[in-house]
Amino acid sequence: SRVHGFRARMASTAGRNVIKRRRRKGRKILTA
Repeated sequence: SRVHGFRARMASTAGRNVIKRRRRKGRKILTA
């Protein structure tokens, strides 16, 4: 998608949830 990356994720509540889920999974790379 055009809006992409860590900053874009943190901007929205849904994006924050994505980051949180991925952290819980133990991913080293949270965003592409």
